[in-house]
Amino acid sequence: MSSSSQVPASELIQIELNPRLTPPKPSWLKARAQVGENFHELKKLARDLGLHTVCESAQCPNIGECWNHKTATFMLLGNICTRRCGFCAVPKGRPEPIDWEEPGRVAQAVHTLGLQYTVVTSVNRDDDNVGGARIFAETIREIRKLSPACRVEVLIPDFQGREDALKVVLDAKPDVLNHNTETVPRLYRAARSGARYQRTLDLLANAKKFSPGMVTKTGLMAGLGETSDEMIEVFRDLAARSVDILSIGQYLRPSKDHLPIARFYTPEEFLMLKEQALVLGFRHVESGPLVRSSYHAHEQAESSVAAGPVV
Repeated sequence: MSSSSQVPASELIQIELNPRLTPPKPSWLKARAQVGENFHELKKLARDLGLHTVCESAQCPNIGECWNHKTATFMLLGNICTRRCGFCAVPKGRPEPIDWEEPGRVAQAVHTLGLQYTVVTSVNRDDDNVGGARIFAETIREIRKLSPACRVEVLIPDFQGREDALKVVLDAKPDVLNHNTETVPRLYRAARSGARYQRTLDLLANAKKFSPGMVTKTGLMAGLGETSDEMIEVFRDLAARSVDILSIGQYLRPSKDHLPIARFYTPEEFLMLKEQALVLGFRHVESGPLVRSSYHAHEQAESSVAAGPVV
């Protein structure tokens, strides 16, 4: 028996004999340079307070634009994720113990920057779903203690389907409850390690069930190998759960170790997807090559509230 046969399959390196070549990046995917006084100020503040931002950890292409406008998405529960999603640049592994002082530090950063709208997200913490939910809830409360006028959007993991964890977050009354769908059901096994499509739909439906009037939001990536028809079918599933806000953006491969890009969608195709989604009843749709879940989050929320009830 060879030595490699004794190694778990999950630890073996898979080598493609004919690796898929990444298509050249089109001109419309150029992001703004990461420079400016506000950019450096926010970066220093995050370091001084021992905070993580998903802007950096996920290699967001809009980091320069957003940080120069003093808009950032803070990432709770450390910088190590317990899942190994094929599209995500956040480091994977065994996380550190939950830091119960983290919510106060995030609130201090929000107050120091004078933010009027804050997005907080987290890595997956499948080792302690309820503990992770409590950190979200405490962060919302701490932000409002120091910055009462600041609106708070939470981009939460699925908590492995635990309804008690979802209720912990909802009890803190975030202004927007966001959970990303990411891709179409056919690609879940490859793209979303540990996630389930139906679990995502159930979470978004339960957010409305447990907290009537809650603004809900989700996001999808384009370019992982899905078809437009599959995307629109997901839109229908989300609209049936009364999701208010939808974001659609181009998948960009963080490294050669991540899932390859199947193709780049054109701006015209993103416009088509937006039009199809709006027909289905979403209150606001942000769709474009560089769109990410938190991109223009403040404008998305304002548009959703201004639209009033869907009839």
